[in-house]
Amino acid sequence: MIGLIGIILSLVLLIFFAYRGVNVIILAPLMALLATAFAGGLPMLATYTQVFMPALGNYLITYFPLFLLGALFGKMMDDSGAARAIAYFIVDKLGDTKAILAIVLACGILTYGGVSLFVVAFAVFPIAAALFREAGVPKRLIPATIALGSFTFTMTALPGTPQIQNAIPAPFFGTNAFAAPGLGMIAAVIMFGGGTAWLMYRSKKLTAAGETYLPADAPKGPGLLSRVTGRGSDRGERGSTTISSGPAPESQGTATATATTGEPVATDQSTLPRPSVLIAFLPIFVVIALNYVLVTWVFPAMETDYLAGDAYGNTDIDTVGGIWAIVVALVVATLVVVLTNLKRFGDVKESVNTGTMASFLPIFNTASEVGYGAVIASLPAFRTVRDAVLGISGNPVISLAVAVNVLAGITGSASGGMSIALQTLGEQFRGLADTQGISLELMHRVTVLAAGGFDALPHNGAVVTVLAICGLTHRQSYKDIFVVAVAIPLVALVVVITLGTLFGGF
Repeated sequence: MIGLIGIILSLVLLIFFAYRGVNVIILAPLMALLATAFAGGLPMLATYTQVFMPALGNYLITYFPLFLLGALFGKMMDDSGAARAIAYFIVDKLGDTKAILAIVLACGILTYGGVSLFVVAFAVFPIAAALFREAGVPKRLIPATIALGSFTFTMTALPGTPQIQNAIPAPFFGTNAFAAPGLGMIAAVIMFGGGTAWLMYRSKKLTAAGETYLPADAPKGPGLLSRVTGRGSDRGERGSTTISSGPAPESQGTATATATTGEPVATDQSTLPRPSVLIAFLPIFVVIALNYVLVTWVFPAMETDYLAGDAYGNTDIDTVGGIWAIVVALVVATLVVVLTNLKRFGDVKESVNTGTMASFLPIFNTASEVGYGAVIASLPAFRTVRDAVLGISGNPVISLAVAVNVLAGITGSASGGMSIALQTLGEQFRGLADTQGISLELMHRVTVLAAGGFDALPHNGAVVTVLAICGLTHRQSYKDIFVVAVAIPLVALVVVITLGTLFGGF
């Protein structure tokens, strides 16, 4: 009983201190050792060096290339102007009368193409601000609009998405990023359609109540954006842009705040024009198409028996093929961005270095959470937790969905919660699926969808960052984020579980 109290206390403190900004890299091992102390009689140092660190290291070994290449690709898309060119293209085609739909699609295309949601948020927000202002859509809806396009259907549902959340289950279930494509598309339609409908309903309701782009109590002066980016307001309104249904501005830009309103405007990074639409979209196409070609035709046709040898970890192509495909696709797509936009980069070396460094904190945060989960799983009291999770339902699909969702909510991280669940219970869930004849593709898709539910609670890092970029608070905007990034994805998850249980993975 004391051991179980220790586990619960460590989880509560993990949430509390993470929400208050304590670095998870330091926090996770401390909370793991706290739970170990409550277990009584277990060696603390051995738990840290022989349980926590190997779990952290194994996660780095498996997924570091994906974090590294994802961050690098996103940085190249940002610095080349391609990300902004895609966003302006969508806005130009749909016009300011469809402001919400335009921003959702712009974010969705970029994240489905492998661009980090943080890069997308910084790139799209200035465009969204100008577009919403012109259309009279309340600013408080921008965070939810970015959230819907960036970390819902393109992160967890659309088949083939190269986001890390869709790659993590592959080694556990022997699947790839295109697992259960039909169910994924159904979930994507529910999230996209339901989320867009909600935001349009909210826009009409707020405007009918007299709210304009900025409410009467909106703060004046430089907002959170300038503090997040480190850019002051002394740059004034240089390069400010008003977006209408006409041609979009052609210079590359980034976000800063005006001295008078604290609102973001686009400022020129280069005198060169942004890349053409075809050049901007080409890397996105390369990521998706090459990923599919590799997992469908190339890798299955290769001679890979050597993977069964000790030198290569006694594995097989079904286990590593999904990750290999995304790695190759991101490498090629990054080269395409550089080669087609070489003159647009101020300093390619600086972009590479910055993108590389940006990958370290996210993967070490998640790996530390995995280490924490490994320690918890090693404690005697965890058997009670394991039996409770596995006993939630006779259907392992339901048990898996609950376990991943709860852990994602506790950690405030889709990848962290999913990784802990799979590291601690993955073998049991796969064994149950094999025994009951349940499709492993269904298990993959449900795992990813479940990770994209409670992860977006208020302490989630992406939620906090998007609100900060937009200069808004939880009180102003979180209600709509919750609906589009938590409630509707949970509906989609229930639908997928129901259909998968009745018809299997498809």
